[in-house]
Amino acid sequence: MQIREILTLKSDDIHTIAPTETVEAAVGKLVGLGVGSLVVMQGGEMMGLLTERDVVKGLAQHGCNLKDTPVSRIMVTEPVVASADDSVDYARDVMTKSHIGHLPILDGNKLVGIISFHDVARACLKEANFENSLLKRYIKHWPE
Repeated sequence: MQIREILTLKSDDIHTIAPTETVEAAVGKLVGLGVGSLVVMQGGEMMGLLTERDVVKGLAQHGCNLKDTPVSRIMVTEPVVASADDSVDYARDVMTKSHIGHLPILDGNKLVGIISFHDVARACLKEANFENSLLKRYIKHWPE
């Protein structure tokens, strides 16, 4: 299964924020949208990624008063990315090894979406259930 297939099941919305917006605004968006990450965009280009984890790290590094801090101070400037043509297994491996929960997906140089580890787990479970049903059917009709 390719990442492209996961993207077809998700909405086309890519939630973004500008690097100059405040962490307070970012937290408001994260909570209001019920998402765990925002793509940091400027002039139509991805400048980085901001996740809930980055906010917590920012609190630990800069103290609890991040309210007026620009997103650019705590965002990840070079996030791990994947291609829409990569396999879901690749996404699972790279997310696990990199300890990340959100993965921006590119088609060439264009940002086409973002997937979460939850999306990957759901796709892997669906594929495993399908394979399991095929195996059960095969075993049930085992040749004599």
